[in-house]
Amino acid sequence: MDGSLSGPGDISTPGRVAGPEEGVTAQELALAARNHGLPLEALRYDVTPPGLHYVLVHYDIPMTGADGWRLTVGGRVLRPLDLDLDALRARPAVTRRVTLECAGNGRARLTPRPVSQPWLVEAVGTAEWTGVPLAALLAEAGVAEEAVEAVFTGADHGIERGVEQDYRRSLPLAAAADPARDVLVAYAMNGAPLPPQHGSPLRLVVPGWYGMAHVKWLHDITLTDTPYTGFQQSVAYRLRQEAADPGEPVSLMAPRALMVPPGFPDFMSRTRVVRPGSVSLIGRAWSGHGPISRVEISEDGGVVWTDAERRHDPAHPWAWCAWRHMWTATPGLRHLTVRATDAAGNVQPLTGPWNRGGFANNAVQRVEVLCTPDASAGRADDA
Repeated sequence: MDGSLSGPGDISTPGRVAGPEEGVTAQELALAARNHGLPLEALRYDVTPPGLHYVLVHYDIPMTGADGWRLTVGGRVLRPLDLDLDALRARPAVTRRVTLECAGNGRARLTPRPVSQPWLVEAVGTAEWTGVPLAALLAEAGVAEEAVEAVFTGADHGIERGVEQDYRRSLPLAAAADPARDVLVAYAMNGAPLPPQHGSPLRLVVPGWYGMAHVKWLHDITLTDTPYTGFQQSVAYRLRQEAADPGEPVSLMAPRALMVPPGFPDFMSRTRVVRPGSVSLIGRAWSGHGPISRVEISEDGGVVWTDAERRHDPAHPWAWCAWRHMWTATPGLRHLTVRATDAAGNVQPLTGPWNRGGFANNAVQRVEVLCTPDASAGRADDA
């Protein structure tokens, strides 16, 4: 340090877009080292093991513990609540299988690139979350007539674009208090207590919404009679073309399909190698706008499409569905592409929609595959 820093504004710069020739920055690499995506081969699991589920932490993983942790429910309610974990666990619990995707998934593939966490396509995972329905807690507290939103505060604290803050987001009361939306105050993941990186000891789970809504390390719920205008709601997570544009809020997940890359990879390029003949292509597809109605595969980069077989489990409406397709591989370099369509008619685009934050880029996945009959592995050079 040279002593020239005098305040948060000196260390926390405004959001920006990378220059035409600018590579990924050291700061972005540091973010990528802290946060990790789902290895695409883990799409084989119906339920993602916690260590393979994607992680995004805005600031630090706070030091939390079950002993002494309390959840308060206040604001525009008739009967404020102050609950410890034992009191929460004593209430009727439910378990929901829910797919979570980071709103910035696909950001690094945009041109020009918004400078932030450099996600490719792996920022996703599906877990079974156990907890108390938020609608039941709000009914117990008694929602005042004038309440319009529920504001959720997590324990992670930091600075973003010069603003010191706790991580805080809101939901419209119509979503937060609706039992059919299955919003949970969760204390378990895949049948075990929440891991630290996934919000221990409490987190919010909002089925169908991008991950920014699923507030971790949750300790307070406040009902308000006006819309919440804090940083994470009115500045971050907005779809805007220009810096001064107020933009539209990010909310429901756009449709996306991903495939398990077939064959085996080259270490650096990740280009896949397969042998000629029948190759089973498998993967997952999801959308926050409704069930997946179609998954299509192309081997020529999106010129000709073929329908894949879908398997959707109606017992888990908030989770991704599985898909499968038998592909006949022939020698040569192939550009496998997969896209999803949801029941609302939304189709994955070939080119992602650009915005300054790099949010909701659901452009189709492309996997480069070399089909070769040559079974020789070549000479390894470990020098």
